Amino acid sequence: MTRKEKDHLGELELPDEAYYGIQTLRAVRNFPVSGLRSPPELVRAYVILKKAAAMANMRLGDLDLERGKAITEAADIVFAGWHMDQFVVDVFQAGAGTSFNMNVNEVLANIALERLGRSKGDYGHLSPNDHLNLSQSTNDTYPTAAHMAIIDLSEGLAKVLEDLHSALESKSSEFNSVHKSGRTHLMDALPVTLGQEFEAYAAAVRRARSRIEQRCDDLLEVPLGGTATGTGANSRPEYRGEVIAIVSALTGRKYRPALDSFEALQSRAQMVAYSSSLRELALELVRIANDIRLLGSGPTAGLAEIELPAVQPGSSIMPGKVNPVMAECLDMIGFQVIGSDTVVMLAGQAGQLELNVMAPSMAFNVLLSQRLLVNFIPVFTERCVRGIVADEARCKGYLEYNPILATLLTSRIGYLKAADLADEARRTGQPILRLAVQAGIISKEEADRLFDPEGMTRVRFL
Repeated sequence: MTRKEKDHLGELELPDEAYYGIQTLRAVRNFPVSGLRSPPELVRAYVILKKAAAMANMRLGDLDLERGKAITEAADIVFAGWHMDQFVVDVFQAGAGTSFNMNVNEVLANIALERLGRSKGDYGHLSPNDHLNLSQSTNDTYPTAAHMAIIDLSEGLAKVLEDLHSALESKSSEFNSVHKSGRTHLMDALPVTLGQEFEAYAAAVRRARSRIEQRCDDLLEVPLGGTATGTGANSRPEYRGEVIAIVSALTGRKYRPALDSFEALQSRAQMVAYSSSLRELALELVRIANDIRLLGSGPTAGLAEIELPAVQPGSSIMPGKVNPVMAECLDMIGFQVIGSDTVVMLAGQAGQLELNVMAPSMAFNVLLSQRLLVNFIPVFTERCVRGIVADEARCKGYLEYNPILATLLTSRIGYLKAADLADEARRTGQPILRLAVQAGIISKEEADRLFDPEGMTRVRFL
């Protein structure tokens, strides 16, 4: 069973069961690129926006109650998860997202027509353009829906980052008395505690989360109501305030109109800034994951100061091998987020005159980054961080034979003599404490006080 639909380019035949229409079909044929479709978060955001537009147009008297109610009911049906397979436009599509906007318009129009007891494609009665797109343009609705979808996912990201921060804080407390050699340039340095290292990781996650939240707030300013070029053409002066107020009521978030509607269509700087905050998070997560891999390296030929949970065999050929697979996966996700941010950055500068048409690529990459992080950070937290165990004996052994402890004697014997003592410790394999006592530099009692691990790792500027 098929039906025919017509647009100004001609007539096409569609499967009768399809809720999408002729413009969607043209886009499917034009852009068989990746097989990837728009994320469900973007679909849900768009249908909320279409519901809000219908409600605003009804209140302003531009849309009759019968059609308006059918449109809002159709939006509710899709938001509940029905007909998600009808959003078939590839994520790599016509600039600005016109194809996806029309995909949404056609699906909602045909669901609404069925609610009214009419056939799909009866656009003379309820049109994807005249009614679903009333007072709107792709140019103001697509970036608005993208902001809404990003904000929606950001709440989940904030939660998983808080859980990761909490797990790292817990390990910091657990490892607070595990004294060890610090390392700078990957070489022995003055002592720290394993807890201090993990506290720094927790602080980095907290700071990254704060930056994400700050830039997320900026996304609450939306270009909705600017229509095609920022003038609000084909909409009432009251429409912008009305529709944004309804979107805010439907979502429970305080969206606000763009301070400059022309800039809001020309520039996608808000999305670029948010994406950069994800990149900053990714860089910190990669750094932390690599530290964890290094601290857990071994078990006999590496640092082995911590032991990571064994979650799966590490080799198809070497029996008993266990690898830091959770940290490795976090690295790969971090690299993908950084790569996605590069796409967003390039797309952000590609706007021309009254519009940046690269919004679909930007939205896809930001939402992909968020989804990867939201999906895996909880797994990394539970299956890696929470199960880390310290090897206190290994940490203590490294610290005892650390020649850089000679630094603590510089106030007594000077830098050069302390350096000679450090060289002797390296040559002989003797601890600095023992050499200093043997050389008569300090007494055994003084050495015990000076080289007390608790004292050596005390934070002195608090």
